[in-house]
Amino acid sequence: MKTGDQCKMNRRVKSKPNGFISEVLLRLLFLILLFPFFLWGFFAFWWGSWPHWVCVTLAVLYSFLNIAVIFIASRQWILLLCFLVFLIPLASFFLMQPSNDRNWQPDAVSIPYAEINGDTLILHNVRNCDYKTETDFVPHFETRTYDLSKLRSVDWMLVDWGLKYVAHAMVSFGFEGDQYLCFSIEMRKEVGEEYSAIKGFFRQYELLYIVGDERDLVRLRTNFRKGEDVYLYRLRGVSQKNLRGFLMGYINRINQLHENAEWYNALTQNCMTSAFRIARQNAAPGRGKWHWSIVLNGFADRHAYENGGIDTSLPFDELKKASLINERAIAAGNSADFSKLIRQGMPGMDDVPGKGE
Repeated sequence: MKTGDQCKMNRRVKSKPNGFISEVLLRLLFLILLFPFFLWGFFAFWWGSWPHWVCVTLAVLYSFLNIAVIFIASRQWILLLCFLVFLIPLASFFLMQPSNDRNWQPDAVSIPYAEINGDTLILHNVRNCDYKTETDFVPHFETRTYDLSKLRSVDWMLVDWGLKYVAHAMVSFGFEGDQYLCFSIEMRKEVGEEYSAIKGFFRQYELLYIVGDERDLVRLRTNFRKGEDVYLYRLRGVSQKNLRGFLMGYINRINQLHENAEWYNALTQNCMTSAFRIARQNAAPGRGKWHWSIVLNGFADRHAYENGGIDTSLPFDELKKASLINERAIAAGNSADFSKLIRQGMPGMDDVPGKGE
């Protein structure tokens, strides 16, 4: 064999392994780039609405199908085929329907709804559970009447359970005579269900607006749960018109959810983002703008302080320390004056924004 032909043959032999390695690396790159979509589709099937064995089977088949496309299909078809495969779990996800008819946990059995007659607000299924421990309680749901002409304030609570960056938010409306109406936007759990942040992205929980007595919603977190800190702030600069509109936004939502269930979503339909959508419709000029602290709401009180939305008579760190109400709530216990006692002497509580115009 001539020397030139032998050199060409050697180059072809050497190029084959190099070409194979390049091809594998390229397909692995496709896998890495498309992995977030694969993972989402896998969990959409895994936590689907079918029997669990069906969901597991579909999730496994979906995984193998994606791997087959990545490593067998022609390169020019990979993106298109993966997109078509992804449409299958996407379609099944949007076909899942929420329901108000499930085997709910005792504290979520009854959902609130309201009637309004002039200035009279009649709220049904106001929660006021009687707790011995966090899990040992007697559920109570009551019908209560409120005079909207006596609406005077709105308070905002952040519940820190140790994550620092993310907290649970609640809103409480105050009426003359130290009467308070508290709202907590949560997932509605069935018997045996536990909280899962990941499942909260995959239509595993219905959305629930709990309307409750502060001796339930606040005291549950300060007196019975472990490791939760509750911070209470009075919102400032809210006119009487906006204050009433803010409350009516909540009332409209609970009536909507009473008629038609909706899905909870850990990012787009949670305690903070849902409340923000209501608040921004009734915000004072210059407020109600989107801010990153709506997602990382552990910093939302600092943002409100910087914008003058809460009391600014103290440096922020001192205000936050003074706004921690756990000790006050424990001391107040199940007193009928619970709401009054947790607010006594706190900074900003003399401000009554509802009297503004």
